[in-house]
Amino acid sequence: MSFLKPRSSETTRDRLMTVAELAILEKGFAATSIEELIAEVGITKSGFFYHFKDKSELVKAILERHLEAEEMWFDGLFARARELDDDPLHEFLIFLRLLREDMERLPDVHPGCLIAACCFQERLFEREVHRLAKDSLLKWRNRFHARFQVIARRYPPRVDVDLAALADMLTCVVDGAIILSKTVREKEVLPRETELYRQFVKTVFLGTEHPA
Repeated sequence: MSFLKPRSSETTRDRLMTVAELAILEKGFAATSIEELIAEVGITKSGFFYHFKDKSELVKAILERHLEAEEMWFDGLFARARELDDDPLHEFLIFLRLLREDMERLPDVHPGCLIAACCFQERLFEREVHRLAKDSLLKWRNRFHARFQVIARRYPPRVDVDLAALADMLTCVVDGAIILSKTVREKEVLPRETELYRQFVKTVFLGTEHPA
């Protein structure tokens, strides 16, 4: 999940990817033209083809950058959570709180999910783009499922729950909240739904007698 913060040190290639990512999130891949991208960045068409052979290669590069940034972001949130509490459940709950706080700091509604954009328009993309999108979702599942397995050994779930499905639920909550927030133009949807998921996870492993 990239917040697309401008960086003064960006190269022309980086600027092309950032402009293209914003355009794809705003109106879709098919409606994003090379002509508008080069006009926005201030280069010629030959300048575009110096960096990317076509739009498909551009999207692949955007996805790879996005996934790398997302991994670093998650690693950073979990590292901060671990500094505050090394209990596996408390660490995960703190991670979700930090995630919610990041969502609250967004200046406007989230611009959208790049992975969802690729999935919704799957016939427009090559197989490698599909693989990257799939790998991203599986990384979310595996990362959170592994943590829930560790948590469950110390805190047996109070309800019958599929831990892999509980991991997938975070993806569903975040992407669903992004869609709802962007559609109704309500910035608070994403942090609100993230907090509800945090409360649900707490209930699964601790029951309802524990305060928020």
